Amino acid sequence: MRVDYVLFKTPAAIIRCGQFRIASDFRIAAISRRVPAMGKQYQELDDRLQDFIRRQRMFFVGSAPLEADGHINLSPKGFDTFRILDSRTVAYLDYMGSGVESIAHLKQNGRFVILFCSFDKAPLIVRLHGTGEVIERGDSAWEALAAEFQVNRLARSIIRVSLDRITDSCGWGVPMFNYVGERDQFAGYEARKDDDGLRHNQKRWNLKSIDGLPGLSKPSL
Repeated sequence: MRVDYVLFKTPAAIIRCGQFRIASDFRIAAISRRVPAMGKQYQELDDRLQDFIRRQRMFFVGSAPLEADGHINLSPKGFDTFRILDSRTVAYLDYMGSGVESIAHLKQNGRFVILFCSFDKAPLIVRLHGTGEVIERGDSAWEALAAEFQVNRLARSIIRVSLDRITDSCGWGVPMFNYVGERDQFAGYEARKDDDGLRHNQKRWNLKSIDGLPGLSKPSL
C-alpha cells in the first residue's frame, strides 16, 4: 500500500498511521513512502521483484519427499547461478555436492520453494513456490538452458521452476551482513579432480537421496 501524509507546524504533534508513529517539530513536511504489505501476493515477478532478486548474492531452496517420515531439505545456494526466464519461470544451475535431495524430491513430486532475503539496510523477503523439473546433461532441454549460465564440470543439472505462488514479506527479523566475497574451495576442488574422480563422487553421493529416492539418472560427465 502507499501511505501519504503531511506534518503540519504543530508543537509536539504526533500523527499515527497504521503501525507507524511519526513525531514532528515546528516544520511543514510532506512525506510519501512505499510500504510493502506483509505477505503480499503477486501474479508474476514484476520489475521491482526481478530487480531485488538479481541483486541478491545467495538464495535458499526447500523441498520434501511425500513420505511422512522422509527428510525435508533446505539448502543455501550462491555464485551467479540464478536466472529469471520469464515473469513466472525461473531456473538455477545446480552444482554437484555431497547430497542430491532437491533433485530426488523434484523427480518424485515436483514441489519446490525458493527464498530470497535481503541482508542490507532495506529489508525484504521473497518466496517463490512452484513446480520444479530437473534437466540433466544429455536431456533435450540442456543445451538451450545451459546457454543462460557459465557452466563448468561441476554443474550436474539445471533446476527449472514454474511459479504458482509469489509472495513478499517485511524481513525485519533478518540481520544485516556485509558481502565479503565468494569462496574459492569449489574452484580448487574442480581443479584437483579429473573427470573420473568427479564421476566416482557422483556415483557415491548423487545417485540416491538420504531416503533412498532416485537422484541423478547417471553421472553428469
